[in-house]
Amino acid sequence: MIYSVLLLTLGLVLTAFMSFWSIVFSIFSDSDNKVHKVATLWARILLLICNIKVKVIGRENLLHDKPQIFMANHQSDFDILIALAYISVQFRWIVKKELLSIPIFGAVLKSAGYIGIDRKNLKEALKNIDKAVLQIWKGKSIMTFPEDTKSRKGEIKPFKKGAFYLAIESGAPIVPVSIIGSDGIMPQKSLKIFPCQIKLIIGKPIETKNFNIENRQELIEKVRNTIIKNYNYRQNTENLTAQTLGSEAT
Repeated sequence: MIYSVLLLTLGLVLTAFMSFWSIVFSIFSDSDNKVHKVATLWARILLLICNIKVKVIGRENLLHDKPQIFMANHQSDFDILIALAYISVQFRWIVKKELLSIPIFGAVLKSAGYIGIDRKNLKEALKNIDKAVLQIWKGKSIMTFPEDTKSRKGEIKPFKKGAFYLAIESGAPIVPVSIIGSDGIMPQKSLKIFPCQIKLIIGKPIETKNFNIENRQELIEKVRNTIIKNYNYRQNTENLTAQTLGSEAT
């Protein structure tokens, strides 16, 4: 327990330090890209001090020449660090609007170009999704957890529809991401941190241009089933096939 408290304390100090520099960088041009680089460094250091090792599979499926929408399963707050540290392209988060109101931290999120969504106000949420569409058209990728809330014990909950509205409106491909093992880092209702080996699987991009609002559910099921398939496949075997993900990269 003492070890976990020390890690949490060190993590808070590091977060405050990185937040300060993110605010400093936000006054310069191209601030959102600079802040994202700071966030990536922050995430890597936190994972390092917590002894969280991540194996990346399917890195070649990342698109480096056009924007994409990353959709990942969500089991732990550490998923945010894992995505920041190991998805090696610039992207912007869709986050709960309340996070933007947190002193200092909220300012950092805003300076990074993150988009707050008010899930209790549909009209306002749609306006902010439209802002995310504009970000994509400007060449920025987006990262989201379509389950909305964290799942446990390997369960992947039904997906919310908002992120898929964003994908259809923008025409950007969806890159399915499966995160395996993060639920073991910090058990629910506990402050203990356990060293873990995590797998981050980046699936092949799924085109959205043939989908519309009327057949959106087909796209939702396709993305969700791909995330579940990759999650379950990698859990049960080490022989990853090209048909599932493409060649393996670490």
